[in-house]
Amino acid sequence: MTYQTHTLSNGLRIIHKSDESAVTYCGIVINTGSRDEADNEQGIAHFIEHMLFKGTEKRRSSHIINRLENVGGELNAYTSKEETVVYATVLNEYFERAMELLTDIVFHSVFPQKEINKEIVIILDEIQSYNDSPSELIYDDFEELLFANHAIGHNILGRPELLQKFQTLDAVRFINKQYQPEEMVFFVLGNVDFMQLIRRSEKYLQTEKGEAKHSERISPTSYYPIKKQISKDTHQVHFMLGNRAYDLFHPDRMGMYLLNNILGGPGMNSLLNLSLREKHGLVYNVESSFQPFTDTGLWTVYFGCDEENASRCEQLVMSELQKLRDQRFSENVLKKYKLQLMGQMAISAEQKENMALSMGKSFLRYGKIDDLEIVKGHIDAVTADKLQEIANEIFDIQQLSVLKYV
Repeated sequence: MTYQTHTLSNGLRIIHKSDESAVTYCGIVINTGSRDEADNEQGIAHFIEHMLFKGTEKRRSSHIINRLENVGGELNAYTSKEETVVYATVLNEYFERAMELLTDIVFHSVFPQKEINKEIVIILDEIQSYNDSPSELIYDDFEELLFANHAIGHNILGRPELLQKFQTLDAVRFINKQYQPEEMVFFVLGNVDFMQLIRRSEKYLQTEKGEAKHSERISPTSYYPIKKQISKDTHQVHFMLGNRAYDLFHPDRMGMYLLNNILGGPGMNSLLNLSLREKHGLVYNVESSFQPFTDTGLWTVYFGCDEENASRCEQLVMSELQKLRDQRFSENVLKKYKLQLMGQMAISAEQKENMALSMGKSFLRYGKIDDLEIVKGHIDAVTADKLQEIANEIFDIQQLSVLKYV
């Protein structure tokens, strides 16, 4: 893979990968998310992501909606704990239209109070909808458990009582502080001439730096395992256990990805799926996940089951964790798991929207992009002894927090 990069004088970085498709994927990834909110701002990063579509200095919301839709394109955005991403998909001939629109909504949104009042109602409805889905809600509640009294544990959607107080000035203040050009990457995957991209970037992206200082992130403090049970009016028990894990820059991060994929990744042959579902028939869904952040990480196991099976399922999960701590993989078995992970990653990379988003986020975090051959080298270097070492550290039964909805 050949990537081309450029940095504007205001610090905003550009990354481009040529693709012969008739479609171009582009967007802006911003180094700010829910963890960058003050306590009285909880939910504002996600709220602003919604409001970017509601009007700029020269466009009304209807103009924003129709600008790409009228030519068959798509405009989208999302907010995570550490990033806000605004992106578009268009036919190649409309790339400049998409680029101009993206920069307009990111740098020139005005946050009219009338639109704020309407959008608050929509987000409150989104929160209620989310609360009605315990299999999703438990992830947020568990993160709040693991990162208690820290912004990284806050729900991305925010708190209703705070959302209802947001005003235009609150959004402008957060934007001026967090949406700094040196904290952004503009990414492009498509049949776009790179020199032409630079000229257009100097036209549209050469915004001045803000006066406010981008907030510095404070790392979470020490962790102590917690066990908690919450009464919910659900027909199933929802169960989650987990631990803090490695950050984005930890040397064992790739080993953790591999180990997590073996334990409870998307493959039907994951250890947890083979045990809880295929062998014992106790669950419809069981999965584990690993989420690294810039200075910490999160590893979890989730399942939902009938109440009478909850204890048995928990025992089976603990048994699989203990096996990974006690038993070293043979070289043949480890090779099989490595091939599986690389295959999954290669297939995912064929989905071009995923590739474009990953490209932007990787360049933001690491200042580079590793192609699949480099990633394969990192995975091949992971030994059976290293996986057992990781399992002993992260899967330590005494260090696991547990959350149950009953």
